Parts: sequence; structure tokens; C-alpha cells
Amino acid sequence: MSEEQSDAAYGVAAQELRSFIERYERLETEKKDIADQQKEVMAEAKGRGYDTKVLRKVIALRKRDKDDIAEEEAVLELYKMALGME
Repeated sequence: MSEEQSDAAYGVAAQELRSFIERYERLETEKKDIADQQKEVMAEAKGRGYDTKVLRKVIALRKRDKDDIAEEEAVLELYKMALGME
């Protein structure tokens, strides 16, 4: 490969690399913006008297499969009964 071809290949690779890095950086910025918006929503909910810890649990539950939730709750109840907590 000639020096000229090597320089051309390097230029293309550098452009592609820069493109990947810049795309990633934009996504990082968007992710931070979204996280800030989520904090604002929770602050607003808290300001209106909602328990944000419970809200976060509800959000996490909505992401899960209903059968998995039911199984986990059944095991939790069993453990609580075994410990005399029911």
C-alpha cells in the first residue's frame, strides 16, 4: 500500500471513528436531559403529595411480567407467614 493510499484509509477510518464518538456523545447528552426531566416529574409528584419511593416501585412493577410479580408476592407472603409477620 502506498503512503497516499495509507493516508486515505486513515482519513476514512478517522472520520468514521469521529462519527461514532460524536453520536455517542449526543446520546449521552440526551440521556442526561431525559434523566433531568424524570427528576422534575418526581419532584412535581412529591410536591403534590405522592410518595416517590412508592411511585418508583410501581414504575418498576409495570415493566415486569405479571406472572413473575405474582410468584414473587406469593413467596414473600410465605416467608412472612413463616416469620410470624402475618
